[in-house]
Order: sequence, then C-alpha cells, then structure tokens
Amino acid sequence: MYRERPARLDGAQVWSRTPGPGPVSAVLPDGCMDLLWVRGHLYVAGPDTHAFRPGAAEGPLGQDAAMAGVRFPPGRAPAVLGVPAHALRDQRVPLAELWPAAEVREFTARVDAARDPAAALEALALRQAARGGPADPLLTRLVAALDAGGSVAATAEAAGLGTRQLHRLSLAAFGYGPKTLARILRLQRALALARAGTAFATTAALSGYADQAHLAREVRELTGMPLGELLGREG
Repeated sequence: MYRERPARLDGAQVWSRTPGPGPVSAVLPDGCMDLLWVRGHLYVAGPDTHAFRPGAAEGPLGQDAAMAGVRFPPGRAPAVLGVPAHALRDQRVPLAELWPAAEVREFTARVDAARDPAAALEALALRQAARGGPADPLLTRLVAALDAGGSVAATAEAAGLGTRQLHRLSLAAFGYGPKTLARILRLQRALALARAGTAFATTAALSGYADQAHLAREVRELTGMPLGELLGREG
C-alpha cells in the first residue's frame, strides 16, 4: 500500500509503502529526487531518465521492502543533500557514500526507532534544508517555464542565461539538460490528464505533443511501456 502527503518542506512530498499483494508499480521519471528509508538503510534516489522497477531491484530496495521517503521537487535536493543531481542520475545510492558514515548511522538509528519513520525522515530533510538555505527562485522559475512548454532558448533568455549556462545549471540542479527535463515534465502533464479520463488524442493536444502517436512514442521511450498498458485502459 502506498500513501503520500505534502511535506512541511515547500513543494516536497512524504510517502510510505508497505508490501502487499501484486507487483509494485514502476517509479516513473518526474524530475524529482528522493531521500529513502528502508529499515537499517538510508538512500538517495537520483533523477530518473527511465522507469525504475522495484521488482527488478536487488537487496533492500526490492519489491518486498517496506519503505518511506521524502520526494523533493525538481532542483531542490542538491542543495539539501550537498551533491549535484547529475552525479546520481538513474541511481539509488547509499547515503553513507555521500555523507560521513557516523552521521548516517546516527540518522538511520533515529529513523529506525521512530514510531513514524516517514515523519522522522521528514524531520531529517527539514534539518538539512535549513542548513542548505532557501530554495533558489531561479530554479523554480526555470521549472515553471519548461513545464509551461517554453523552449530551451526562450527559457534561457528569460532567465538571463546563455543556453550553455542553462545546460550546466540544469545538469547540477535537475540531473539532465533542460530539453530532457522539459520532456519529463510534459510526460507528467500528459499522464495526469490521461489518468483523469481524458482521451489520449485530447491529452496529446493539451500536453504539447504533435499528435497521439507522438505521445505514445514518448511514453514508451521514457517509461518502457505502451500508454494503454501503463494506464490500464484503451484510448
């Protein structure tokens, strides 16, 4: 069973997952990074460029694990965790590889002992966010511009950046360049519409795809699944 709620950290989500019957859903690319807890372990999930399937994972992050996490909005985690996003792209990395081992052991024990591990993990994220300082408003504007369908060139110009500057900034903050981020944000817009029952052809038009075939190709490329299979419905 999966549960999610807004975190006290602006724009973030706190979630938990307990094992149940049936396979666990794939984690789809969304531009986000997560701080993860599995009893006895803390991890960071980097930004994904393709679907992550827990059923295929070995060790603590496999399908049968009870987990909790804090999902940071795009661009926020690197300042909180102290590591550039591109260094963790498509990876689940033990936090002890990024922070001092003694500190991670202390944090892990604290979350392990908590009655509500998700809340304890949220408290850790809030503490680290306070150390890292407030969210960079430039990154927020970049995400908003790309999510609205703005081109890379127009987004860079509006931000007062050259396209190469924007690319370097995007790699550090989001884990990939602005064009890839825009594709992933567009995918998420489309999936939200389709899950609400919008016809696939209408979803494609509203989300900025050339047509339904374009939408279908992007979904398959970014998730590894056909659109109908991903959503469990036709058209």
